[in-house]
Amino acid sequence: MIDIVLSGRSFGPAAGGKPTALVALLHGLGADGGDLIALAPRLARALPRALFVSPDAPFPCDMAPYGRQWFSLQDRSTASIHAGMAAARPILDRFLDEALAVWELKADALALLGFSQGAMAALHVGLRRNVPPAAIVAFSGTLVGAVPPKPAAGYPPVLLVHGEEDPVVPFSSFGAARATLAAAGVPVEAVARPGLGHGIDEAGLEAAEAMLARCLGAVAGRQ
Repeated sequence: MIDIVLSGRSFGPAAGGKPTALVALLHGLGADGGDLIALAPRLARALPRALFVSPDAPFPCDMAPYGRQWFSLQDRSTASIHAGMAAARPILDRFLDEALAVWELKADALALLGFSQGAMAALHVGLRRNVPPAAIVAFSGTLVGAVPPKPAAGYPPVLLVHGEEDPVVPFSSFGAARATLAAAGVPVEAVARPGLGHGIDEAGLEAAEAMLARCLGAVAGRQ
């Protein structure tokens, strides 16, 4: 097995000093860590003492001559996607664990925010962390695999945001993910965006900012 160590971009803390929380921003297929780090200054309004990290996904994109991927979508069978996500999970877990250790942060002083394939990674990994993150925000994604058994510390709160006109990840994935999470007992909020395609709009950012402020504000909000 190849030993892969993730790297990428970072921002903050906006307030200066040592971070009191970590927010990982997970990009979509064919992008890289530079894609979502642009959201960090906006989200830092709610979490000025948080460090935002946006790692490059572990593998070169096999559907374009540039960018990265968390797993291949050349074969879109359920088995292939599950296997790809399972291979990426320990790589992302290691990145998160090491970042938390470097900054001497508790495992629950963490939030995951992902877009598209990065949202799939955020949900899959976040729901399986030994210590659940404070929050998971998933834009334009879907669930990969079943919801795992409820951990002793409980499931983390999840925010799903999805454009109703998404041509890449069908809007039906949004309803299916919401229903599956709710049925398993995961605290889930869902924001549907009329007229939005495969992207992130202002209303979605406002919802994400509110979720992060509620879940990590006591740790990384304004003093």
